[in-house]
Amino acid sequence: MLNQAMMLQEKLQCYRHDFHKYPELGFHEIRTSAKVAEVLTSLGCRIRQNVGKTGVIGELGQGLPIVAIRADMDALPLQEENQMDYSSENPGIMHACGHDAHTAILLGVAELLSQEANLPGTVRFLFQPAEEVADDEGISGAPRMIQDGAMEGGVGLVLALHVSAHVPVGQIHIGSGPSSGGVDSFRASIIGLGGHGARPHETVDPIYLSAHVILALNGIISRKLNPFDSAVISIGSIHAGFAENIIPNKVDILGTLRYTDHKVQERIHHEITKAFEVAKALGGDYHLKFELGTPPMINDEKAADLIRQTAIDLIGKENVQHPPDGLGAEDFGCFSELAPGAMFSLGSMVEGDEREHHNSRFDVNDRCLPYGAAILVETTLRFLRRGGF
Repeated sequence: MLNQAMMLQEKLQCYRHDFHKYPELGFHEIRTSAKVAEVLTSLGCRIRQNVGKTGVIGELGQGLPIVAIRADMDALPLQEENQMDYSSENPGIMHACGHDAHTAILLGVAELLSQEANLPGTVRFLFQPAEEVADDEGISGAPRMIQDGAMEGGVGLVLALHVSAHVPVGQIHIGSGPSSGGVDSFRASIIGLGGHGARPHETVDPIYLSAHVILALNGIISRKLNPFDSAVISIGSIHAGFAENIIPNKVDILGTLRYTDHKVQERIHHEITKAFEVAKALGGDYHLKFELGTPPMINDEKAADLIRQTAIDLIGKENVQHPPDGLGAEDFGCFSELAPGAMFSLGSMVEGDEREHHNSRFDVNDRCLPYGAAILVETTLRFLRRGGF
């Protein structure tokens, strides 16, 4: 299968360069979706468009079991600094996380599977919009596709990959259990009473109050949670005032929290609320709102083992490693909550010049594309041929 995928190197590279040159933001992937639908149709897939607003679903085969394979399509609001013949032509937008590679790889998977005479089941290709962003209701692309039926019919396995700028081409990282964190956001205002900076005793200084609240927030992980619970609370924005001699009426705070267990999520929400109560104890007040994000991504043990063994057979045991721990967010967890699923990291390092994700110089080593396609195809076929787990 790896040899077959290698024969698609040039085609997959052309796909990726095309998507990279014309990037589109979440829920605006009009051109990208049209290109995906065109290719899937040419391969004989049954397709549905406008799934989850701008997503595309393609299917091959019939009946059970069903394997769903997901690729995200959206870009980021960054101005690309790279100077290449396929650099972004859309000002202020670039593929800085590798979703162009994911989309190209899944098109390769569809082509390789379309060559199978008799698929013993169904393969469903999920080309997802808006992994990086949410819509006006705070909902990202994965749950929007699920609302439109992306996981209906009894999906037995859901797969995905993500390129990694830190892993050499020809290697992957795969593990079972928590693979990325669930993520929520909080927006708060600490309310005081402003006044002249020379007469602070006549005010209720919200900056002073916020200092105590921030200390309380920073103590939650170290003093309120079990040390073995994986969690993070970070404040990303603090804004108050507009002059050095005016004490403002309020301080606005934006933050994020990460977790891998829903009980820990509930505890963090409770403790954050208590931390803001400090403002009341010191004579002020507060407003606090939580915005629920994507759930943690938990790699199913059987799914991860299937990917691991498949990859060992294709690229060798020495090239299949356990991933480092981390709490980055990924809405693939919405799919893997509904069926056994797993995501693996695909080595895409640019040798001698590591390109960091979400950076204006990010790029992908095109040699990784056939490796990703081969592992996804072979994993899918092994699952179908054994009739599921």
